[in-house]
Amino acid sequence: MKPMKMFRFAAVAALGSLAVTAAQAEKIAITGGTVHTMGDAGVIENGIVLIDGATIRAVGRNVEVPGDYRVIDATGKWVTPGLMSASSTIGIEEVSAVPGTVDHTAREASFGAAFDISYGLNPSATNIPVTRIEGVTRAVVIPGTGKSIFAGQAAVIHLGDARDILVKPGAAMGVDLGEGGAGTAGGARGAAWVYLENAFREAGAYAGGRAPGFGEPMLNALDAAALVPVIEGDMPLLVSADRASDLRQILRLKKRHGDLKIILLGASEGWMVGEELAAADIPVILFPFANLPGNFENLGATMRNAARLNDAGVTIAIAGGNFGIRTSHNARLMRQLAGTAVANGLPWEAAMAAVTVNPARIFGIDDKYGTLERGKEADVVVWDGDPLELMVSPDAVIIRGQDIPLVSRQTKLRDRYMNLQGEAPFAYRK
Repeated sequence: MKPMKMFRFAAVAALGSLAVTAAQAEKIAITGGTVHTMGDAGVIENGIVLIDGATIRAVGRNVEVPGDYRVIDATGKWVTPGLMSASSTIGIEEVSAVPGTVDHTAREASFGAAFDISYGLNPSATNIPVTRIEGVTRAVVIPGTGKSIFAGQAAVIHLGDARDILVKPGAAMGVDLGEGGAGTAGGARGAAWVYLENAFREAGAYAGGRAPGFGEPMLNALDAAALVPVIEGDMPLLVSADRASDLRQILRLKKRHGDLKIILLGASEGWMVGEELAAADIPVILFPFANLPGNFENLGATMRNAARLNDAGVTIAIAGGNFGIRTSHNARLMRQLAGTAVANGLPWEAAMAAVTVNPARIFGIDDKYGTLERGKEADVVVWDGDPLELMVSPDAVIIRGQDIPLVSRQTKLRDRYMNLQGEAPFAYRK
């Protein structure tokens, strides 16, 4: 690992540690619930989860609860890992119609790959509490494309109450190789692919300390440097594409560049090439509601996409809101999306994995998150029923050991105006 990369990750880890200390995570015992560990232990009836600070200390049926632990009685309830949104703009977009509150896309920048979304994260964004009280405790924040086919670098965040929410910067490099990328590159898919291959060539030259040759380079130094970890396999390439023919081109890209770690975003027609994607070990982040041919690159969209990809052996993650795969305030709807996928043939266990452990594996944080196991970070949710049922909600949300109040701006507004028979709010007094 290069010195600057080592310094950056050490700094992030230190800040994260300080944030956990500041939150004063406590000792908690969750008892009596049906524990869906999403790990090797499977489902544990009448299970116990011990949380010591920010870490899970023990999970099992016959676990002794020390006297200094605060007990949360989960009898008759479900206990799962915190959910993880694999594609969002949480913490980076406040009001989509107000440009000053939107930091997910460097629209007019002269660079693309070098854009790092993590610098714009806002721990005080109102969509964080709105999302976490619905059981979502982690999220991948993904940039959008500006003048380049490269969107920039995504980040993994936690949704806890902390001054620093960054978990993993440089989690993936976004690139659009579908209809959008074609338009950005000059109006044709072929142009986007020529630009991509040349970008890899120039990044390789930059890594080797060589001039790219053949006249003036197309990439600036910032973008060339940002693409080096991608071509060396240290940073995944997050490819937006839907059409089956585009997905086949991406499979060929993987064969040409064996070190690339590719993640697909969208893949509405992924079911048409499911076996090939599984063989190439390419995971897919999808939007299960995609069902109508909104344009010519998703004519084959179907709500059975998730089930068919899973049957083919593809690792899938479910993300999105009510209008598409990247969302800010409506990432909380991912439970509904997962339930819809179950209604269209995806096994319940696979759907639950698609919103917990699978996103963690795809973005390389599964050593610390995604399952309820000893030593993992304590992101735990207690539900009043099956979390993929629409009317179910969390009774407790714990993020890195901190029991989060189930309060957001929306709940405060609800409580303020639900009953106005008493004293009016201050601003409404005469």
